Amino acid sequence: MVSLYENGIYLINGTEIVPEAESGKVKALTGVEADKAAARKGTIAYSILEAHNTSDNMEHLKLRFDSMASHDITFVGIVQTAKASGMEQFPIPYVLTNCHNTLCAVGGTINEDDHMFGLSAAKKYGGIYVPPHIAVIHQYMREMMAGCGRMILGSDSHTRYGALGTMAVGEGGGELVKQLLRDTYDVAYPGVVAVYLDGAPRPGTGPQDIALAIIGAVFKNGYVKNKVMEFVGPGVASMTTDYRNGVDVMTTETTCLSSIWKTDEDTKKYLAMHNRAEDYKELSPADVAYYDGCVYVDLSTVKPMIALPFHPSNTYEIDQLKADMTDILREVETEAARISGGKAEFTLLDKVVDGQLLVQQAVIAGCAGGTYSNVIEAARALKGKNCGCDEFSLAVYPSSQPVFADLVKKGAVSDLMDAGAIIRTAFCGPCFGAGDTPCNNGLSIRHTTRNFPNREGSKPGNGQMAAVALMDARSIAATAANGGILTSAWEMDCWGNVPEYEFDDISYKNRVYMGYGKGDTKKGLIYGPNIKDWPQMSPLADNILLKVCSKIMDPVTTTDELIPSGETSSYRSNPLGLAEFTLSRRDPEYVGRTKEVDRLEKARVKEGPEKELELEPKLGTIFQLINRIEGNEHVTMKDTEIGSMIYAVKPGDGSAREQAASCQRVIGGLANICKEYATKRYRSNVMNWGMVPFQMEADPEFEVGDYIYVPGIKAALDGDMKQIKAYVLGSGEEDAPVKVLDLYIADMTAEERKIVKAGCLINYNRTRH
Repeated sequence: MVSLYENGIYLINGTEIVPEAESGKVKALTGVEADKAAARKGTIAYSILEAHNTSDNMEHLKLRFDSMASHDITFVGIVQTAKASGMEQFPIPYVLTNCHNTLCAVGGTINEDDHMFGLSAAKKYGGIYVPPHIAVIHQYMREMMAGCGRMILGSDSHTRYGALGTMAVGEGGGELVKQLLRDTYDVAYPGVVAVYLDGAPRPGTGPQDIALAIIGAVFKNGYVKNKVMEFVGPGVASMTTDYRNGVDVMTTETTCLSSIWKTDEDTKKYLAMHNRAEDYKELSPADVAYYDGCVYVDLSTVKPMIALPFHPSNTYEIDQLKADMTDILREVETEAARISGGKAEFTLLDKVVDGQLLVQQAVIAGCAGGTYSNVIEAARALKGKNCGCDEFSLAVYPSSQPVFADLVKKGAVSDLMDAGAIIRTAFCGPCFGAGDTPCNNGLSIRHTTRNFPNREGSKPGNGQMAAVALMDARSIAATAANGGILTSAWEMDCWGNVPEYEFDDISYKNRVYMGYGKGDTKKGLIYGPNIKDWPQMSPLADNILLKVCSKIMDPVTTTDELIPSGETSSYRSNPLGLAEFTLSRRDPEYVGRTKEVDRLEKARVKEGPEKELELEPKLGTIFQLINRIEGNEHVTMKDTEIGSMIYAVKPGDGSAREQAASCQRVIGGLANICKEYATKRYRSNVMNWGMVPFQMEADPEFEVGDYIYVPGIKAALDGDMKQIKAYVLGSGEEDAPVKVLDLYIADMTAEERKIVKAGCLINYNRTRH
């Protein structure tokens, strides 16, 4: 059972919940009147944020992190941006892992070229370089970097180490660049929500089951959006730290900002086993702590779960799905038809045979599934069993070489292989569509992090479509033992009594380049032919003219739709090359439209308005309409920047990847308009790449091809930004009615305003160094 408190709560002595409406009970329990302001400071989150805040204002935090991490999809762009901004060394430990572009997904040398760039950057600037196949990013950080009371920033959305007492945040690359330049991560003090764990998980219930139950309860209502989830309560002690890590990493799918757990003897044991006993300290809430909400979880009632396509919040108990299979699967098929737009077909009901759901593929992998306890439980369940020699297949990716090595020593790998499973090295590909893509119209069950559309690697635009359902490794093993027939872990009786993990870091000592504090600025960076610098971007003009180049009315637009994952990842060191894929699976015409707008702006800047008008004669009519607006009688093309704009209802759910924004920017993007940004990190990326993060409450009364004029935008950025008048001018018709838009921009820091006015973070930094 997962239940949500309607309002805030007081937590007394870490065990007793007092709803805010019953705050009088606080005095009865403690002898002291409830003091909400003081009790807010009693959370674990407050103490860590306070210790890392460089300002004297806890309402507007300026945070410096203890260390950072990036992988090979993101670190090239981050280093290039920081280098262009004047960075001379990595001022804090910075781990560069190679777990995303591990395989050569598109042929040629470009993936390994990125890896060599990363190694050269670690040598030049003093970084830590983890070669391909050695560890996925988050497992390495758990094993070697996370510690109690620390903060870690990562350029991956699943940067979560709360179960080790570390508040970790996943953000776009621009925020990591700021840390490399000794600037700060600026954020309003977040709400803190207690996740009160009670009871203990039953045998066969795994961390993914707990996580999916929580995600299903909080995602759609935004209960923890941009807040910190603080795990407390007696149920914490019922889980090993390895198990807690599996729950913790999935908090990203709730859209929370970060997570933190109370620590205990098992946390201490985990750190000691990883040769870091000194990194332990007890973290607990104060005797009286106030939380802005509470998620109550009775662990003993959580059953094996499944998150059906196409979101981790589309959750059902496996038993519930089996009892109502036809209606539930039909709903997924309807959503699949909407997503594919008629370009591909995905069916599920045809996979029901004799009342059972037959899946085509299973994967246990990455930071969520590939941990020791998950894999060894799966191996024990499959010992002596047979996955079958039909269409069903199982692939297992241990999360690091130390985990892999211990699984080998304990015989788990041979047990899995004997059952028919394929064992692979540490790689994040199945989480984002670059590994083990299922067959067309196939259903894959995975203990990974996400099941967004196309994230398994299919291409509906090319008539190829598959889908992923998320499950725990234990139920995946039960399904594999049953030849691919969907099976709950509770249908087997083999769980528990897992042998202790024995960590050996010899593979790290022999392969990881430990260069922190040893940078040699005389060394050069190694560039492959695909690695390109960021193109030049113009500063913001006084007035802007936006052309609507895409309009997406879906309830949520993911970063995977803004810039597809999978094989496109290999191009992420080439800003203009990658930009060709922007919205390619959602609105294939977008790139052509925005590049036409970009041509106009480049002509305006380099050759003047006459050339701009030559390229697009309709601009003459548009500026006639602008000049009829009161106060804009003398506005000309010379003082009006033109750029493209995307409208989406709620963009940015999912990945932290900055390319979801930068790809828009480098081919002409100047603004987003939406009702709500799905995540803080996507909005941060929009601003760091010099685009204006507009919002509006009304439904959009404009279409693709229309122009929107925003006068005095720089002045608006200097104001309160609550009411910004804009004008819809049509697509160039002389008699087009001018419609007024009421836009606004949510709070921005002084630095964010300067970045947008400068045109991007690189431009802003160049003016300071």
